Amino acid sequence: MTEAVAGARGAGSVHRRRRLRTARKIVLGALGIIGFLVTWQLVSLLRIINPEQLPSASDTFAQLSVMVRDQEFWRNVGRTMSAWALGLLIATVAATVLGALIGLVPFLRRATHTTVEFLRPIPSVALIPLAVLLFGFQMTGALVIIIYASFWQVFVQVLYGVADIDTVARDTARSFGLTRRSQLRNLVLPTALPYLMTGLRLAAAVALILAVTAEMTIGNPGLGRELAVASGIGNITTVYAIVIVTGVLGLIINLVFRAIERRSLSWHQSVRGEEVL
Repeated sequence: MTEAVAGARGAGSVHRRRRLRTARKIVLGALGIIGFLVTWQLVSLLRIINPEQLPSASDTFAQLSVMVRDQEFWRNVGRTMSAWALGLLIATVAATVLGALIGLVPFLRRATHTTVEFLRPIPSVALIPLAVLLFGFQMTGALVIIIYASFWQVFVQVLYGVADIDTVARDTARSFGLTRRSQLRNLVLPTALPYLMTGLRLAAAVALILAVTAEMTIGNPGLGRELAVASGIGNITTVYAIVIVTGVLGLIINLVFRAIERRSLSWHQSVRGEEVL
């Protein structure tokens, strides 16, 4: 009975610490945002920076409040997020399959090492002219850029994850006669999953960046094109408002994928260690 009571108290203490830590993060985050907005407003009001180059926070959010009441604004958000989601999905599936296949076959890993190290550092934006030549000013060209940039984030992580499989555990699985499917489910997946989730979270952020960049340069509809148009006509307030929107989208994406990562890896030591702290 005493041990049960002590265990219950310990669990309650862990939950309290977790709630306090979450509350502290929220408060500190809110204070940081408030401090940033106050500084932004003061810099504009005191004309430390030319207001034509840096509109005040109040003017920017006033413009943003006008934009969010326009249906075309939400259509552009949907277009950008559609390109982001489709590109990320294709890149994740392709990178996971190829990364696992190449990582599990030593010959393929050695054979593709030079090619991977040559292709991976190529900046995705450098492929925009090629995408325009191949697909014109269409969403397909933007998808090529998004997929290329996101692919390497997941692919490299999967390669590292597969390579991190303990050789003793692998030999033990073989000695017990586990089928290849069983080895994939019970050995490869648990080892590679933390790497995959990290790569997916990084790829999600990169995909959003390239979705907006592609819209700015290729001209397919979305927030990026609206940003380029506003900049071209000198509507700086709208430019800053759209930048804020893209920042909020990036924050939401990161929070969502962090939550997915924590939930899918609730059994992993890294997540369990965070919860105990």
